[in-house]
Amino acid sequence: MQKQIEQAREQMKASGFKATPKRLDLLAYLFEANRYVSAREIAEELRTSHPSLSYDTIYRNLNDFAEINILETTELDGEMKYRAACQSGQHHHHLICRACGKTQTLNVCPMELMSPIKASGFEVEDHKFEIYGRCADCQSV
Repeated sequence: MQKQIEQAREQMKASGFKATPKRLDLLAYLFEANRYVSAREIAEELRTSHPSLSYDTIYRNLNDFAEINILETTELDGEMKYRAACQSGQHHHHLICRACGKTQTLNVCPMELMSPIKASGFEVEDHKFEIYGRCADCQSV
């Protein structure tokens, strides 16, 4: 986790953000959680160590960190969720548990099956593929 925080600190610095204790604690929570979490969940977790940390500040920082690729985002049940960006450096997608937010890497890209898109003349610039369901742990609850 320390390596991830150091890499995030470097990305923040390169993007003009200061590595404040609150920001580093926010990132540490996300790196440790290793799943999608809401801004509200982060606020509740950090409230004891940073009682003056507002929900708006958390949400703003989460969005800033997503813009500089420290975090990934998804929308679950109408709410934005955030997780530490994968450090694999390889193109991949995720299986995401709707109940607990845990993710599992899916090393197959469904775009490879989309030859009709290529035939249509449409140029794909980016894509994101997520499969939602329940992980094995949450199925047994």
